Amino acid sequence: MSIIEGLNKAFENKFRIGTMAILVVNDWVDFNTLKKLLKATDGNLASHLIALEKKEYLSVKKEFIGRKPRTSYKATESGKAAFQAHLNALEKLLKNNLGGIDGS
Repeated sequence: MSIIEGLNKAFENKFRIGTMAILVVNDWVDFNTLKKLLKATDGNLASHLIALEKKEYLSVKKEFIGRKPRTSYKATESGKAAFQAHLNALEKLLKNNLGGIDGS
C-alpha cells in the first residue's frame, strides 16, 4: 500500500484545494469573491473551476444582477465527500509519517 493512497489528484493544486475549502463551508460563492480570496487571475481560476466542474465536484449558477452577469459556485455532495476523503488521506499521511522514514 502506497503512503499517498487516497490522495485525490483533483486537489493537488492550491487553487483547487482553496476553492473547495471555501465552498464546503459556504453555500454559493461568486467568481469575483473566489478570485479575491484566492488571489488568482481570471484565466487561472476559471481553468481550475472548469476542472472541478468536470469532476462534478461543484455546481455552477449563472444569473444577472441588474444588467451584470454573475457566476456563482457551490460544492456538490460528491465534491464535499471527495474533498473530505482527500483531507482524511492527508491527515493519515501526516500521522503515519511524523517519525520519519526510519521511525525515529
